[in-house]
Amino acid sequence: MILLDIDGVMVPATSWRRPQFLSDGFSAFSSKSVEALQRIIFETDAGIILTTSHKSTYDIDKWREIFKSRGLDVNRIDRLPNNYLNSSRKDEILSWHEAAHDPNESFVIIDDDKSLNDLPNHLKMNLILTSPLVGLTDELADNAISILNQGLYTYA
Repeated sequence: MILLDIDGVMVPATSWRRPQFLSDGFSAFSSKSVEALQRIIFETDAGIILTTSHKSTYDIDKWREIFKSRGLDVNRIDRLPNNYLNSSRKDEILSWHEAAHDPNESFVIIDDDKSLNDLPNHLKMNLILTSPLVGLTDELADNAISILNQGLYTYA
């Protein structure tokens, strides 16, 4: 599974330029990030779990449309639960891992949130931290594929 953030991963942060929105009202994804994510999905058959703050903005069918219209073929897509308590991303991921993660399935966390460096080591070794100005790159995709294919995760 790919625990995926959007802003700073698929949509690089460019404060000097207004983001481009597509007809569905959501930001365009970087073409390089789309290529990198599609390669991860193709080479690992991984599904996506949205961790983005936008995750509850749309239902799963709409998210499928958003990804498809941006050139991404996603087999499985889900999202973390609504964040009614305004928990940190770190706490949301910890809760997911404790409550919902199948210990037989490898996962990678792709995010630009530097606070995720404070994850426990058994989760941090599954973290791919992007530069928010660049987003997901080919090199980071290689790392994600390696994590997913090697099953670099441990049981908590």
